[in-house]
Amino acid sequence: MTWLYALLALATVALVLVIAYRPFGDYMAWVYTSRADWKIERVIYRVIGADPHTEQTWQAYLRSVLSFSAVGLLFVYTLQRLQPVLPYSLGLDAPSPDLAFNTAASFVGNTNWQSYSPELTVGYTVQFAGLAVQNFVSAAVGIAVAIALVRGFAYRRSGTIGNFWVDLTRGTLRILLPIAVLAAVVLMIGGVIQNFNGFTAVSTVTGTTQTIPGGPTASQEAIKLLGTNGGGFFNANSAHPFENPSALTNLFQVLLMLIIPFSLPRTFGRMVGDNRQGYAIVSVMAILYIASFKILTLLETAGPGTAPELAGAAMEGKEQRLGIIGSTLFTTTSTGTSTGAVAAMHDSYTSLGGMMPMLNMMLGEVSPGGVGSGLYAILVLAVIAVFISGLLIGRTPEYLGKKIGPREIKLAAMYILVSPMLVLAGTALSFALPGVKDEVANVSIANPGVHGMSEVLYAFTSAANNNGSAFAGLTADTPWLNTALGLAILLGRFIPIMLVLALAGSLAAQEKVPPTVGTLPTHRPMFIGLLTAVTILMSALTYFPVLTLGPLAEGLK
Repeated sequence: MTWLYALLALATVALVLVIAYRPFGDYMAWVYTSRADWKIERVIYRVIGADPHTEQTWQAYLRSVLSFSAVGLLFVYTLQRLQPVLPYSLGLDAPSPDLAFNTAASFVGNTNWQSYSPELTVGYTVQFAGLAVQNFVSAAVGIAVAIALVRGFAYRRSGTIGNFWVDLTRGTLRILLPIAVLAAVVLMIGGVIQNFNGFTAVSTVTGTTQTIPGGPTASQEAIKLLGTNGGGFFNANSAHPFENPSALTNLFQVLLMLIIPFSLPRTFGRMVGDNRQGYAIVSVMAILYIASFKILTLLETAGPGTAPELAGAAMEGKEQRLGIIGSTLFTTTSTGTSTGAVAAMHDSYTSLGGMMPMLNMMLGEVSPGGVGSGLYAILVLAVIAVFISGLLIGRTPEYLGKKIGPREIKLAAMYILVSPMLVLAGTALSFALPGVKDEVANVSIANPGVHGMSEVLYAFTSAANNNGSAFAGLTADTPWLNTALGLAILLGRFIPIMLVLALAGSLAAQEKVPPTVGTLPTHRPMFIGLLTAVTILMSALTYFPVLTLGPLAEGLK
């Protein structure tokens, strides 16, 4: 019965995504190629002083991304520090400087790592003016960078890759905002709360008083999921009944997380003039996603021990209303994308089951990845796969008519090294630095031993890959982890963006070369298999040693 439910849930998600793939992907391609501007867009361009008809070099595009994000970082940090004097602060104090930095970096970096309990830390003004705004624009930045890379493949002998301000504005107004409004209404119909009630004191059946937090949750929930952000309005995130009341809302939230990442390959195919390329990319994403969901579900339903056997599965940390399948489907989705929202406590998964969300992130979050970031990540891996195939057959590697030379492969190689370096260095320093290791061991880690190692490894994997989920047994609100994880988030977000834009500029400057008999067809099953294998091997070879110290060691005891 469990597997029948799993099959039905997966089939429902697949059906909706298949139906949406072509029209939604084509719509997004139109958004980023149309020459016509909406009236409100022209007003925005005049206010910010941008010329929508002038394209930028990759260096100018990067400067725009960095300057826009830096302003957002400073604004969100300042807003938090001024919270006591802001309206609708609910009487809450200002977060500490290190926590405010971590939160600002997290939301600007599309990560939404939360080292705090949201309902007890941030008021409505910070939620709306700071965090919700970043949920929109950080997602739009990710899509914009992906579109810039797609233009690199599509353009010929061009010194430009688009206009960041146009891409940012259109992504926000034409894609994210209208869908988020509609999704918020659907969530409210499904029972997600939306109010400004603050804290309400109620009497319990035992005669004691309990404080129930309220808030504008549905509007936050919609963009949190659609933009693959993940920050919850409540500490329990989507495991909280106010955020995710039923199995139906759970399924809808899964669809919100997947709809853009799984449709962007169609946008890619349309913009490069070959829809078959989009089908190849989305096939790799789907293979990795389905495999991860199946393995995680198997590990959780077959969890060893007396309690799992009596319950029929490993139910610790999972909501009864969602069950095993609802929990594993949500977890696979939130860690396969860059969302990081949780409908079950990952720290309570079985040892090997808890490794699966980690592996989803370690793959580079390409199954299917975050909005924009998933597409540009898998395209970088496609460049590496094409290069490897070129070495095997002794020909100059080409992808979509663009030669993959020394500059392109160096940029791609540096891209895939960024996340492992941040993850492994952050984890190692947490256990090696004098003073820091005592803080981590005595304050942060709730479960000493190999599971404590897994908690810290998970935290840096989540931060460096801009996911935001956590093994909740880790107390991360400490000066070291707030600072280190905040830096990992920023470096893990913007160094890859820099390399992707440089790659886009290099590709755009090339002329397309016609295919020959020696050109590798990149739309056929052979390339799909090659790209899938490259994606898995890049992760396995990099992270296997450290996994043997954490979840593998714990699971094989």
